[in-house]
Amino acid sequence: MNWKFERIAGPYDGPLGGLAWDGAGMLFSDIMNSTIYRFDPKDKGVRIWRKHTNRTNGIAFGENKVLYGCQEGSRRVVRYESDGSTTLTTQVMRDGHVHNHPCAVTVDRRGRVWCCDPYNELATWGPQLFGKLEHASVLRLSQDPAPQRRTWVIDRMTFDTTNPRGLALSPDERILYVSENNIVEDGCRELRAYGILPDGTLAKPLVMCTFGKDVRGAQRGIEGICVAADGNVLGCGGWKRNGPGPLIYVFSPKGAIIGTHEIPGDLPVQCAFGDAGLDALYVTTGDGFLFRARRTGLRGGRKTDR
Repeated sequence: MNWKFERIAGPYDGPLGGLAWDGAGMLFSDIMNSTIYRFDPKDKGVRIWRKHTNRTNGIAFGENKVLYGCQEGSRRVVRYESDGSTTLTTQVMRDGHVHNHPCAVTVDRRGRVWCCDPYNELATWGPQLFGKLEHASVLRLSQDPAPQRRTWVIDRMTFDTTNPRGLALSPDERILYVSENNIVEDGCRELRAYGILPDGTLAKPLVMCTFGKDVRGAQRGIEGICVAADGNVLGCGGWKRNGPGPLIYVFSPKGAIIGTHEIPGDLPVQCAFGDAGLDALYVTTGDGFLFRARRTGLRGGRKTDR
């Protein structure tokens, strides 16, 4: 079954990033213009949801419909509260160092915030007070359960990544899928599945797919990821420069490629299920478009967008 993608919005002046379904509309981030927009499927209108977001990229809903966002322009993970305010989680890891530039985020049922923390060549706003970490990892933010404290702590979860760009949890939240997408000649470009152990740490990953290179150089691997209710994993990958082109890949939970679907734009960035039946797939691209494929035959998985 081939998916037909329709253009919903764009082109914008720069790449689009994170996606989050709020139950009736799709939020999407315009990274360089520091704006989050909302698309309403009923009237097909696109409206500003939040401005001045400090280059927010990844977004995801958590408890009480609170939206979490990765502010690449300020090296922060923030909460966009329902009253219109913005609150900070924390930037400081357990070892006292400040994390890098979180770019993709998901929230589990326990309220823990998982994010990719790669390097970013664009400087943050203001004085450059904190250097980069010696690692680019997947991090997990959690709150102290004591009601009198409720402080955030950050744990490093991966120790084998160099440029994690996307992540998603399986429907039962026993597996963390991570896209490692280091687009240099000898860089690692893999889609990985990490088992989440009973103590909360990650097992050694299963490599689901590896991307190579051709005569025109390194092929672009997977960027954003989302997971269907049946456990299949969808990944945004490829570009027009080389390889098979811009695609949405559909993988089985064990890594078999079930299908690929061509994207009209270039550099697919993030994907998410939306619409009333959660059976439409929305995709943002690096060339500034938002696309949608309806009646995909798949449905959205975990109910974290609540």
